[in-house]
Amino acid sequence: MTAEPGATERPDREPEDDDPERGGAGTGVHPAPPVHPVHPVDQVPAPGRLLAGGFQHVAASYAGVVAPPLVLGAALRLPPKEITFLVGAALFTAGIATLLQTIGFWKVGARMPFVNGVSFAGVAPMLAVADARAGHGDALPVIHGAVIVAGVLGFLLAPSFCRLVRFFPPVVSGTVITLIGITLLPVSFGWIQGGRPDRPASLTNLALAGATLVTVLVLRRLLSGFLRQIAILLGIVAGTLIAVPTGIVDTTATRHAALVGFPTPFYFGHPVFEVPAIVSMCVVMLVCMTESTADMLALGAIVGRRADEKVIAAGLRADTLGSAVSPFFNGFANSAFAQNIGLVAITRVRSRHTVAACGLFFVLLGLSPVFASLIALVPQPVLGGAGIVLFGTVAASGIEVLRTAGLDQGDNLLIAAASLGMGLIPVVSRAFYGNTAIPETLKIILNSGVSAGCLTAVLLNLAFNHVGRGRRTP
Repeated sequence: MTAEPGATERPDREPEDDDPERGGAGTGVHPAPPVHPVHPVDQVPAPGRLLAGGFQHVAASYAGVVAPPLVLGAALRLPPKEITFLVGAALFTAGIATLLQTIGFWKVGARMPFVNGVSFAGVAPMLAVADARAGHGDALPVIHGAVIVAGVLGFLLAPSFCRLVRFFPPVVSGTVITLIGITLLPVSFGWIQGGRPDRPASLTNLALAGATLVTVLVLRRLLSGFLRQIAILLGIVAGTLIAVPTGIVDTTATRHAALVGFPTPFYFGHPVFEVPAIVSMCVVMLVCMTESTADMLALGAIVGRRADEKVIAAGLRADTLGSAVSPFFNGFANSAFAQNIGLVAITRVRSRHTVAACGLFFVLLGLSPVFASLIALVPQPVLGGAGIVLFGTVAASGIEVLRTAGLDQGDNLLIAAASLGMGLIPVVSRAFYGNTAIPETLKIILNSGVSAGCLTAVLLNLAFNHVGRGRRTP
């Protein structure tokens, strides 16, 4: 600062304050450097909160990570030891992908609180590859080769694909976020049914799910501060303890698991590259990139950091690079996990470092089967009870975005209505697109409620709000 004209100079002022050689600025008063507050996404919580928050994300996403390798292992009739190996590989590679997404390097990683794990969108085409072969000796190398090619292709397409963000105004992003939550809710219902959606839930499972749900709600109502933030984790622990007397907690995997085990590279054989499998997995990768784009937009709205083209491109690079690397350690295609968006929305813990701790936990779980099996002690009905809150929160966040979309303006209400309807078709009926005349690659898109609804919303928004807009009568 400089003295105002006519101001009286203080006689007792130190002369060296004016001396440039002594660092003076002419008045002896130095302006404080500007303070730039750290965004909550970049803040590092205290160690205790960091670890507890990370473990809570592990509990929320563990079932989603291990489900695809369990399904594929059973379809290939692998022995229990090799299925356990596949699960460990999935956990290990999910940890690497999550660290790429949250910490990142260069232009890789959205640096947002995203958990990455094995995408369920790839299960159907992987099973199709398996059905065409006698056993795992042929199928898994072909699957891994296809995932590598699809991951590399996705990485190269990321800078172009991210430009689609301008086609995601609130009417589109709100619809997609709502669909993410709605399409995930049946997953929690399936957990309550013990993994058998075709059968009614037992009274025991209903009681466990209800007890977990009520516990989470009560804890959220009564607790405050950090304990309130980890109410989901506390509810899952309480539900598991309640389940012990019922005999539903299976400790078999823990008793037979090894303490240390590294996912040997190419354990099932070196990758084999076949065109039909590659084409199918490339379609899956495009679906995963579409869903990840929607997830990043949703998370950006929740944490207060807009997911622009640069962020989305970096996030897609992390997704696809993680997918390309996973087969080297016997893993599969990875994508963002929408269920963790609900956890961020509920807890309001927006730090990406908390989710990075989750990624580190996944790596350690992949390296230690016995610790990985401890997470598996949580019964599915308990996860289902917590999932109702998690996934319902995502849907509610989408509705909140739709409130800002101006549904009373133009054809926005029609866009949202048609898109929600298209997205709900595979949720209500998995056999809806079962007609053999529909190409399998198209079924991959149609059977994903998020992808079908997202594409519908984008196309309708273009048709009603962009194409020929200048010729329309105001």
